[in-house]
Amino acid sequence: MPSEVQEKGRLAKATSYILNIKTTAEKNQALTKIAEQLLVDQAAIISANDKDLTIGKEQGMSTAVLDRIMLNKERIEAMAQAVQQLIALPDPIGHLLERIEKENGLIIEKRAVPLGVIAMIYEARPNVTVDAATLALKTGNAVILRGSSSAKHSNIALVTSIQRALEKTAIPIEAVQLIEDTSRETAKELFHLKEYLDVLIPRGGKALIDLVVKEATVPVLETGAGNCHIYIDETADYSQTEKICVNAKTQRPSVCNAIENLLIHPIWFQQYGTQLLQTLQQANVTIIGDEKVCQTWTAAQPANEEDYATEYLDLKICVKIVENLYEAIEHINRYGTHHSEAIMTEDSLAATTFLKSVDAAAVYHNASTRFTDGFEFGYGAEIGISTQKLHARGPMGLPALTSTKYMIYGDGQIRE
Repeated sequence: MPSEVQEKGRLAKATSYILNIKTTAEKNQALTKIAEQLLVDQAAIISANDKDLTIGKEQGMSTAVLDRIMLNKERIEAMAQAVQQLIALPDPIGHLLERIEKENGLIIEKRAVPLGVIAMIYEARPNVTVDAATLALKTGNAVILRGSSSAKHSNIALVTSIQRALEKTAIPIEAVQLIEDTSRETAKELFHLKEYLDVLIPRGGKALIDLVVKEATVPVLETGAGNCHIYIDETADYSQTEKICVNAKTQRPSVCNAIENLLIHPIWFQQYGTQLLQTLQQANVTIIGDEKVCQTWTAAQPANEEDYATEYLDLKICVKIVENLYEAIEHINRYGTHHSEAIMTEDSLAATTFLKSVDAAAVYHNASTRFTDGFEFGYGAEIGISTQKLHARGPMGLPALTSTKYMIYGDGQIRE
C-alpha cells in the first residue's frame, strides 16, 4: 500500500497535467472562492490555531515562535486580502518570452509554463499554507504542503477550507494537498520523490534549509534564513537612522527580514551610539556588543563569534564597531545569509559601493530591510525569499514559479 506521501504525490502529478490547460479565468475564480471561504471558516481556523498555541505553550515554545504560529481575525483577513490582490496580478502562464522566425518559415516561440508539482516544507507559519497554495494555483502548479507539527491543526484547517472552496470551481481539489503526518520520515520521503515532484522549496530556519539542500535529490529552490545587517556609515542622519533601525528590529522581530546585526562606524558611534542603544533598549531590545560597545554600554552582553552568525528572530541585536565601509562589507559577506542588507549614509559613493559589493538578494540604502516581501514588491504573496542565484532570487512571486517551453510551428519543414 502506498504511503501518504506517495499517494498524494501521484495525485498531484496527475492533477498538474489538468492544470496545464486551465484558463486564467478559471484559476482566478478558484482564488476568489478561496478568499471567500477563508473568511467563512474563520472561527474553525482560529479554533484549530488555538490548539496549536496551547500545545506550543505547554512545550515551552518562545514568544517569537508562538507569534509566527498565531492566527487571529486580522491575520486571516490579511490572508484573504492577499489572495484578492493575487487575482489582480497578470497571469504569467503562456506569456510569450521570445519569438524567432527562421528563413525556412519555421516559427519558434518561447513561452512561460508551470513548473508542474511543487512541494513546500516549512516551519511554524500557517500563512505559508495559503500563500503557497494560491501562488501555485495562479501559475497552474499542483502543490504538496508539509508544515511542521507546531502548526499542524492550523494547516489542516486551512487546507480543508481551500479544498472546500475548490469543490465549487473547475480546479481539482488535489491541486492543493497537505501531508498531515509531520514526522521526519515524511520529510525524507519528499526529499527523494523525484517521480512526482518537479521542485522542492524549504522555508524556515537555517537547520531545515541546510538539511533539505544537503539531502534532497529533488531539485531545490533554496529560501534563506535572515541574518540581516544595517551598516551605519559616518555620514548617516541620526533621526532617519534611529527610525529605520527601530523599525527593522522591532516592527516584527520574528520574521526573516528583521535585522539581527548593527555595524557602526566609530565616528558615528562616538557621537550618536549611546543615544541609539538607549532607544533600542527602551524598545525592549537586548543589546549584545563587541568589546568596544560593551565599554561604552555596560548593559550590553558580550558578543562571541557565534552571535555574528545568529538569526535571533527575537528582540535581540548584535552591535559591532567597524573601522570603515569595507570592513562592514567584508563582515556582511562573511556572516550574512545573502538575504537583506542595508546601509545608512548620506555619501552616495559609499551607498553605491555597498549596494554593488554586498552579496545579498536585496540591498537597501536608507530604508528598512522589512520591505523584502512579495507583497511590498508588488508580487502579492510570495512563496519564499530565495537567497540562491539560479532560477530565482529575492521574493519569489508568480514569475519564479514558471519554467519555459519552446513551441515550434512548421509547415512541412525538414532539416537538410
